[in-house]
Amino acid sequence: MTSKDRWLAALRLAPVDRLPFWPKLDAAYPRWRTGRFAGKSNNEFHDFIGSDKHVGIERIFREVRTRTSVQSMREENNETTVYTTPHGRMRSVRRFDVDSQAWHPVEFPVKSLDDVRLMREIYTDCQVELDEAKLETGRTRVKEIGSDACVNQCIATTPMMWFVEHFAGVENAHLLLADHPDEVETFFDAMQRVIRRKAEISAEHSPADMFYMIENTSTSLISPDQFRKYCMPTLREVTEIVNAHNGLMVYHMCGLLKVILPDIASLGAAGIEAFTAPTLGNTTLLDGRTACPDMCLIGGTQATFWTRPADEIIRKIEEALAPLPHHRGIVVTSAGVMPPMCEPETIREVCEWVKAYSARM
Repeated sequence: MTSKDRWLAALRLAPVDRLPFWPKLDAAYPRWRTGRFAGKSNNEFHDFIGSDKHVGIERIFREVRTRTSVQSMREENNETTVYTTPHGRMRSVRRFDVDSQAWHPVEFPVKSLDDVRLMREIYTDCQVELDEAKLETGRTRVKEIGSDACVNQCIATTPMMWFVEHFAGVENAHLLLADHPDEVETFFDAMQRVIRRKAEISAEHSPADMFYMIENTSTSLISPDQFRKYCMPTLREVTEIVNAHNGLMVYHMCGLLKVILPDIASLGAAGIEAFTAPTLGNTTLLDGRTACPDMCLIGGTQATFWTRPADEIIRKIEEALAPLPHHRGIVVTSAGVMPPMCEPETIREVCEWVKAYSARM
């Protein structure tokens, strides 16, 4: 099987020739490499390791507004986004951390109930259109990749999770929702309309093999009841749209999931990505297979495993795989981002073990 074949079979819980293996290397990983690996790209590292590659393409839609605007500008390591409506402005600031090669919010745009109303205007005014140029770029990229990798495209994030992570921050998001539930829920409805259209365009036109909702779900950020009330309806609607076009829907959920696994299982998605083992997460592969018998589990480890020698990492993976009733629908990954201190030789040794593992199909 090719890497693409292997990924797609796993996502459909079909038999594979061996377990797929994908170490999740981000932009920070090459920066920490020295010696013979200095200056190498992540694609070169994947080739050295023997990974079953998994790559993303740009989203194929654009947002169009007539009465409002969203404008971003960068200066050194800061990105400022200004949200403008006829009734006021909001500002958010993100800061780029060089060592992690990641952006982090330092100022959220929604600070008050008035800001909730302004942000609702931003979304009420938003129309989503197919971007023909991005679509053509995506088609060209998929053709270039061929069978070398499984290709994904992100659709969106549910309103609740985006509100918590990017618009209001954890504390203020919960305070606003508790104090002004009707206003916040009306704002969520405006966001949902936009997400629905993004899902429709993506499912109908995208050349990607699979789609992501980037949720970062964790019951340390929202409660199980909030997940059921606010996230599940959006996830179900988007998943139904993707499934109606014979697509594959996967949720990126990297946090504490154990108590909501049965809820996730009911949504009809193909898989959960970044499925994180204890102690960073709280879900073993057996937990996942028991609660979600029809879903692909993409993960099975956690970052601190990968700070140990290869034989210890292998033992942890073997312990996770051993009690499963079968090994269909399993993609072994680092779950979250691979720690930069894990050397390519270590990942390669683990990869070779996974490839030789006698999986039960």
